[in-house]
Amino acid sequence: MEILQKLVFFVVDCWRVVMDNRYNPLRHIKDPSIQGYVTMALFIMWSGYFGVVASVYMQWLNYSIVMSIIVHMAVIIPVMITNAVFMEAEKNGMNWVTAYRTQQNLKKRR
Repeated sequence: MEILQKLVFFVVDCWRVVMDNRYNPLRHIKDPSIQGYVTMALFIMWSGYFGVVASVYMQWLNYSIVMSIIVHMAVIIPVMITNAVFMEAEKNGMNWVTAYRTQQNLKKRR
């Protein structure tokens, strides 16, 4: 169970570093709507990039930039929902989340 907890929190922490504007360098942009716009522009850029890579280098037939965006959304939306659930759990002080974070902080200090 501890391995699963570590994996889940690793994924959440990695997600936040890349996609959460409170943790990534976009936090320095004060307007939340501009932050959202830049995040969406980066998302579209990376979806297009992976679409080109998949169609050119991997020779996937009928794989387009639009399909890349759809595939990425199929992965990102469940991850976003999961992240929202974890953030809500942390915000409301769920005991297991607080205990796990405290335990991890103690291990880091040693």
